[in-house]
Amino acid sequence: MTTHRAPILPRRRQPRSVAPSALCALLLAGCADTPPAHPPQPVPAPTPVAQYRTSQGPAAPDEHVPDFATRSFAPFNRQDAVAIALREWRLFGEPVDDDDPEQRPDASGTAVKPERLPGLWERVGEYWWIGQDPYETEVSWTGKHDGAGTPFDFQHDARYAWSAAFISYVMRISGAGDRFPYAPNHSTYINAAASGTATGLRAQDPASYAPQLGDLICAGRSTGRGVRYENLPTRNGFPAHCGLVVARDAHQLSMIGGNVDDAVTLTHVPVGPNGMLSAPDGSSLDSRYAWCVVLQVLYDADTEPPGRD
Repeated sequence: MTTHRAPILPRRRQPRSVAPSALCALLLAGCADTPPAHPPQPVPAPTPVAQYRTSQGPAAPDEHVPDFATRSFAPFNRQDAVAIALREWRLFGEPVDDDDPEQRPDASGTAVKPERLPGLWERVGEYWWIGQDPYETEVSWTGKHDGAGTPFDFQHDARYAWSAAFISYVMRISGAGDRFPYAPNHSTYINAAASGTATGLRAQDPASYAPQLGDLICAGRSTGRGVRYENLPTRNGFPAHCGLVVARDAHQLSMIGGNVDDAVTLTHVPVGPNGMLSAPDGSSLDSRYAWCVVLQVLYDADTEPPGRD
C-alpha cells in the first residue's frame, strides 16, 4: 500500500517571552484609567436572524445560527471554509484514512469511538444543532444521544450518521446563508445542485471539471455506487458521502469529511494529470470511491488559499 502524507501545515510561531518587570508594567498600563484615543462608536442594532422555510413558506427565525454567520460579517469565502474544516480535523486528532472503505475492518463493535469521547460527542451535537434547520428531527442529536437525550447503543451508530451534518455545519459557519440546502443526508444537496435549485452550488462532471479548494467531491456508496453524473438528479435519495477539498497538487487532492472512522478525517484522492477525478469515459480514477459529481461552491470571494500536500 502506498503511503501518503497529510498536508504539511506551517509550524506555529512561539510567542516571544516577556520579562516579569515588563509584564507588570503592561498589566498596570492596561488597568490605568486612560481615555481611549478615539471615542467609542455606537454598535449597530442587530438585524433579525435568518428565517428558515417549510413547505408552507417562511417559519420561525433560525436562532441556532451564530450572529456572525447570519449577518455575514465577512464574505462567504473558500479560505474560511477550508480553515474551518482543517480546524475540526485537528480537533479530532488529525486522523488520515486512505484505506478502501469496503475492506476497512468493521468497527461497529468498538465501544471507544472518537465521536463518543468527552468533548467530541458534544462537538458532533454542534454539527447537528448548527448545521440543520430547526425543524429537522436530528437537530438535537449528539455523537451518542438521540433527540430525547437518551444514549444510543454504539453498535447502532450508523443510524445517527453525521457526515452530511458536518458538511452542513462547515457551510453554515462559513456564511453560506440560504444558498446551501442544509440536510442530514448528502443526496439532498447533490440533487439540489444537479437540478439547479441550490443557488450556492453548481454540479460539475468529475470527468471535465477539476475540483478547487473549498469544493465538495461526492461519491455513491453501498447500493448507491452505481450513481453517475449523467444520472443526476435522481428521483429519490441515495446513500452517498461528500468531503471538502482542503489541499491539492499535481497527483492528488486532500479532502476532509465527517463520520469517517467515527471522526473528522482526511483522505487523499488521486487525480489525473488534468486534475480530474474521472477518466473521459466517466470511470473514477479512484478504485475506492465511485466519484459521481463535484459540487462547485459559488463563494463570494473566489480567491484560493495555497494548497499544500
